[in-house]
Amino acid sequence: MMTADEILAKFNEFLEHLPYDRKPFSLYEPVKYVLSLGGKRIRPTLMLLAYNLYKDDPESILMPACALETYHNYTLLHDDLMDNADLRRGHMTVHRRWDANTAILSGDSMLVLAYQRMAQCRRDKLADVLNLFTETALEIGEGQQYDMEFEQRNDVTEAEYIEMIRLKTSVLLACALKIGALLADAPEADCDNLYRFGEKIGLAFQLQDDFLDVYGDTKVFGKAIGGDILAGKKTFMLINALAHANDCQRKELEQWLAINDRPKEKIEAVTRLYNEIGIDRMATEKIAFYFTESHRYLEAVNVDESRKIELRRYAERMMKRQY
Repeated sequence: MMTADEILAKFNEFLEHLPYDRKPFSLYEPVKYVLSLGGKRIRPTLMLLAYNLYKDDPESILMPACALETYHNYTLLHDDLMDNADLRRGHMTVHRRWDANTAILSGDSMLVLAYQRMAQCRRDKLADVLNLFTETALEIGEGQQYDMEFEQRNDVTEAEYIEMIRLKTSVLLACALKIGALLADAPEADCDNLYRFGEKIGLAFQLQDDFLDVYGDTKVFGKAIGGDILAGKKTFMLINALAHANDCQRKELEQWLAINDRPKEKIEAVTRLYNEIGIDRMATEKIAFYFTESHRYLEAVNVDESRKIELRRYAERMMKRQY
């Protein structure tokens, strides 16, 4: 079996040498640019690790793994355009380096390329793989729409939020694991358990992202702390603060949410209110719950425990902590 680092090295080398022979070059240059910006490559790594639970040649499915990474980066390209973001991974976003029309068209081409690359999987698995991939792509769009609609609402519930992040984030991790298992001829029950493992680890991962936006170390987290607070995003933190605050705390919280010209004070005040209400404890408990749930599904996968070690370690690395 290969380690996650060995798998990642093989994947990055393969992705780097993918040819872009079609014209016009100006359409495909942004695609190459986006995929060259790096990132953790979590989704392809999960696919390859799931395959490696059953078979020892994960390099044989590098093209479908590239399909997932292409699709993921397509969603980021369009997210950046929708958010009017200036930077992605420390580099100019496509709509800033080129323009909005190029970002739309190159993003659309990335989506098509993702399907073209996924279709190069084993012919006998093609229908199952494409059905799962298509369902996942539809769900991610649904999650993004919910996220946009939540920005206009102040009555979003925790259950609604969990479902939104399941659609927007978790299902692609789950899809990666299940496709890896499908391509390795895993039993149906294992495929389903790996999918559920990915769903739960995805929920824990996104909730940790919410938590770190408030309580993280900028150097470790990789971005400024408090961005969600300044943007008024309906995160697990804010939703539960509004739901559990007493009348005085809620009034103060709503006042700070309406202020946009004192960022440092706003972040400090909202964080203080989170601490008073106990949101930090609630978040860490919820993260631990989903992380524990994820491993319940991994334990149910019917392969020798020794073959699960690398996937289990990788999940712990994703979370940067153990529960």
